[in-house]
Amino acid sequence: MPSPSGGFEVPLWRALAVFRMASLAYVCVLAVRDADRYAHPYAVAGLVLVMIIWTGATSVGYARPAWRRWPLLLADLGVVLAVVLATPWVVGRTALTHGVPTMGVAWMAGPVLAWAVSGGRRRGTVAALLVAGADLATRERIGQSSFTGVILMLLAGVVVGHVARLAAGAEERLQRAVELEAATRERERLARDIHDSVLQVLALVQRRGADLPGEAGELARLAGEQEAALRALIAGGGPAAVSLPAGPEAVDLRTLLSRYASSAVALSAPATPVPLPRRVAGELAAATGAALDNVGRHAGGRAWVLIEDEGATVTVSIRDEGPGIPDGRLAEAAAQGRLGVTQSIRGRVSDLGGTVRIVSAPDAGTEIELTVPRAVR
Repeated sequence: MPSPSGGFEVPLWRALAVFRMASLAYVCVLAVRDADRYAHPYAVAGLVLVMIIWTGATSVGYARPAWRRWPLLLADLGVVLAVVLATPWVVGRTALTHGVPTMGVAWMAGPVLAWAVSGGRRRGTVAALLVAGADLATRERIGQSSFTGVILMLLAGVVVGHVARLAAGAEERLQRAVELEAATRERERLARDIHDSVLQVLALVQRRGADLPGEAGELARLAGEQEAALRALIAGGGPAAVSLPAGPEAVDLRTLLSRYASSAVALSAPATPVPLPRRVAGELAAATGAALDNVGRHAGGRAWVLIEDEGATVTVSIRDEGPGIPDGRLAEAAAQGRLGVTQSIRGRVSDLGGTVRIVSAPDAGTEIELTVPRAVR
């Protein structure tokens, strides 16, 4: 596939147009100089006219990103090959033997450079081999100078193709940097707005209702928790500040789990990053969130989350100080269609090749250990 036409490649296409114009001018100078030595001078004049027309057509065509595709690339190569292969007849074998240059000379490198800019080193090498093969086929004798031209054309295809790929990669990185800067600016703007409105209201509700009995006190407690979570989120600790890569690159599990930290949930993590593949980290964080949801619904009070990096495996422990889980309660809940633990926790971890251990006793709280391997099965 042709690379996307970006700002960094535009100078390469413009340079190609300049090269073709300059090489065409050189061909015209040689045609005038050697006109009396050609076997068919009028055919040479016609061929030069074709080269002039085609140079103008390619200059216009390659200037438009939508046209830098296979139809124009193949047509460009075909025209140049035709011009090169017509050389023995229009110039004459005798003239070629006495050192008269072929019709293509430097002009025939045009499609090689176009293929290299559009597709990189490999495509430039293919075009160079095809053009060089046609040029060698027109010669009666192949000497060191002939191979020198072939080598130079190959080097041009490889070097220009490499530069084009570097330009495309640099443009992609620049685009990502621009998008990241825009996202950061928007996040900072939202953070200011939230700080001036939502956070102040939540803090006011928490302060005013902290000592109230009943549901009012519970609402104040929830407001305090949401204020702490929201402050962590806009400060960059939550998942909104984490851009998960599209591939299997590692992400820091600590960052994903920090969204759950609040006045009711204490998070303990290693001082160094805990890198995991994107899918593993995302599923483990989701399972942890499901476990904390169960704590909020059934246990209340505080919860503790501990991240342990054990090398080949990573374990996340969720412990609460609730009433515990009675024997048989999980099986009964699954039979009733309540699949929170079965699917949201066990299912996620099992799909990763991990294990779930639940330790609970009446009036002794519950501890859930989620252990997953670093490598996805």
